[in-house]
Amino acid sequence: MKRYPAFDPPEYVQWSADPQLVEAFAQTLERDPARARVVADLTPTDLRSIYRDLLRTRLHDIGLKRWVRTGVISKAWLGTGEEAVTVGTVRALDPTCDIVCPMIRNAGALHMMGMPLADMFRGYLATSDSPSAGRDLHIGDLEAGIIQPISHMGTSVTVVAGVALAFRNRGEARVAMTWVGDGAIKTAACHEGMNLAAVQNVPAIFVIQNNRVALGTPLETHGAGDLHAWPAMYGIDSWVCDGNNVLDVYAAAHLAAERCRSGQGPAAIVADTFRMGGHATHDEREARETFADELFAAWGKRDPIGLFEAYLGTQGVGDDDLAMVEEEVTLEMDRAANEALESRHLIPPPEQALYEGFSEGNTLVGLTNRPI
Repeated sequence: MKRYPAFDPPEYVQWSADPQLVEAFAQTLERDPARARVVADLTPTDLRSIYRDLLRTRLHDIGLKRWVRTGVISKAWLGTGEEAVTVGTVRALDPTCDIVCPMIRNAGALHMMGMPLADMFRGYLATSDSPSAGRDLHIGDLEAGIIQPISHMGTSVTVVAGVALAFRNRGEARVAMTWVGDGAIKTAACHEGMNLAAVQNVPAIFVIQNNRVALGTPLETHGAGDLHAWPAMYGIDSWVCDGNNVLDVYAAAHLAAERCRSGQGPAAIVADTFRMGGHATHDEREARETFADELFAAWGKRDPIGLFEAYLGTQGVGDDDLAMVEEEVTLEMDRAANEALESRHLIPPPEQALYEGFSEGNTLVGLTNRPI
């Protein structure tokens, strides 16, 4: 894909595929026979669709960063370098019936579940026509099966455990999924939710997104033990995957979803990745000071989109095909951002801070036609 010196991490600007890493990408997919079968079932159309979703996710972040640099918004929470974790896991779900509760960096889950791209941008503008009606930049859409992100990290685990409990009680073959960082697994809410899900045998998938840092604290400082073995202490089956290999993530999530739908209880995915930036756009320099340059350089060679492009080349997908997809997605993203900007004047009135879906008895009404 095209690189943007003003917005991409410096390691991505002159990116070229390392033959050894491309070979390792393919070898990873062959290591586990069960995952290999899942990947083998993907058609060329499926592969192009996955590529499209990776591009949408990256270009959405670049669009937000452009807005920060031009003064449209003050900051943005990006997931550059982690896109494969989101795209791979959501790809394994059924957007017509499953439920997701993403973190703010899992923005790819929004468009993959059906949220319009323009609404994703409007969420940052806090306009009255945004999905949250301007109340919060953490946006969701229950009609599309998206529970909006929760800023208290780890809390989504208990929420999703409850949603999955409802699925189990009603005998529905549906799956609830959420993501939690390596730092947030230390929270009480995360522990309680994981334990409840395991004890109640609910169809929930917990994606532990190990990007190696909790705010500004490296994994080696804030945690001890083997993170890969962490779900086992709850009795939850888990899959460890290369979080920068979108097909490895997808295959693991596919197997996890099959387990959940067959009534075998919750599943966890531990995806090893690295965020090529700060906690948000305002502290990227701090992130660079937290980790050694060598770490950024090593993970910079493993750009999940670049590696997937190189892999597609080995599968007979030509550069012209990829360029066509990129051009379509770039135009699509530009239109969405411009459409959202047309709403900047729609500032919500103060009374709109009160949610109209609550009656005087504080009962939620009129929220969604999709049962949770």
